[in-house]
Amino acid sequence: MDRLKYYVVDVFADSKYAGNQLAVFRNAGSLSTEMMQRIAFEINYSETTFISTDSERDGGYDVRIFTPRHEVPFAGHPTLGTAFIIQNKIVQQSVEKVQLNLKAGQIPVTFSYKDNRADILFMRQLSPTFGEKLDVNVIAEILSIGVDSFDSHFPTQEVSTGFPFIIAPLTNIEALKQCRVNSEKYFDLINKLDSKAILVFSPETHETGNDLSVRVFVEYFGIPEDPATGSANGCLAGYLVEHRYFDSDRIDIKVEQGYEIDRPSLLYLKAERSKDGIIIDVGGKVVMVAEGEFV
Repeated sequence: MDRLKYYVVDVFADSKYAGNQLAVFRNAGSLSTEMMQRIAFEINYSETTFISTDSERDGGYDVRIFTPRHEVPFAGHPTLGTAFIIQNKIVQQSVEKVQLNLKAGQIPVTFSYKDNRADILFMRQLSPTFGEKLDVNVIAEILSIGVDSFDSHFPTQEVSTGFPFIIAPLTNIEALKQCRVNSEKYFDLINKLDSKAILVFSPETHETGNDLSVRVFVEYFGIPEDPATGSANGCLAGYLVEHRYFDSDRIDIKVEQGYEIDRPSLLYLKAERSKDGIIIDVGGKVVMVAEGEFV
């Protein structure tokens, strides 16, 4: 195999080694699906992405996303991180927007700039769909917490913006900290559902100025817990508007994630109800970590 150019970035991070690390491979169109999956397994980040070529097709760049175990149609931090690499290393100039052609569809990413460098990137997600409302007794057993840890004013529910998640509202940050996944019960449930991961959130936060604190459990995809998850938080944004969690049809909030695993990250969520559904934008900062060649 020829040497492949790759880049490592931290997404939803203000500095290196915070947020969620991502490896992005360039000019990877000649790789087989099996080889992409093998590389993603060897790197063992939550996701790895592969840009087919440096050229656009239908106004976007063809990109595939792999977890260590599976290819996925869409994921948040890989979309932002890959768009950052396209702008920074392929286009090499300031642009307002980059579009990625993913299996879930064409996803636009918009850029803001500070001191001529890309600052906060936002991706427009697909309008959410709302699935089954789940028994909190089952979810409580999976997370090893009591039923009274759940906010009974709101449902625990499957939500998807192209990548489905179980969204579970908790009462406070102590309940969030106490979550420990029972793997056997977790797999018993998710093997019956489209959703393979669980997002829990609290209105109390670690850092003043943030609006919610989140944890995302993703053992099915090869790691126990994700430090920053754009796709899950996009589902959360839709959930918050659908159920008027903040007594509003519109949100503009900051969400922290990853504190319990010492990878603090910050995500910016915007969403509002329109005549066409709920419009969702998930944003964050991207930091370059390293680049090299993969043999």
